[in-house]
Amino acid sequence: MKPFLSQYSSHCYALMRIVVGFLFMWHGIQKLFAFPTAMPAGVPAFIIYGAGPIELIGGILIMIGLFTHWAAFVTSGQMAFAYWIGHGTTAVLPIQNNGELAVLYCFTFLFIAAHGGGIWSVDAVRKQH
Repeated sequence: MKPFLSQYSSHCYALMRIVVGFLFMWHGIQKLFAFPTAMPAGVPAFIIYGAGPIELIGGILIMIGLFTHWAAFVTSGQMAFAYWIGHGTTAVLPIQNNGELAVLYCFTFLFIAAHGGGIWSVDAVRKQH
């Protein structure tokens, strides 16, 4: 007997990649364009102008599935860096230092980097030609 939803695993993966890329893109938009809300006062410029473009461009690339392996690898590294620089300095456990989102993004992007674009991706269309 097949496990529940196993026949839809490629579709579920594609939906996860698209939604995660979409959500991540908005972090870059917030940093670079102060939309829909501005960043808190005192955020260092390297976070706005260093992380912002990675989040915006990486999120878009992951969402559409273009250069997915590399985009997800870079964004995974950025999230590992964000965790240890922004959260890990206050406490080790994510539940204590509010770093859960960074950890989830880090390992989700690592998973995407290993699996690539999958179906419904520009990478899949490029392989056909």
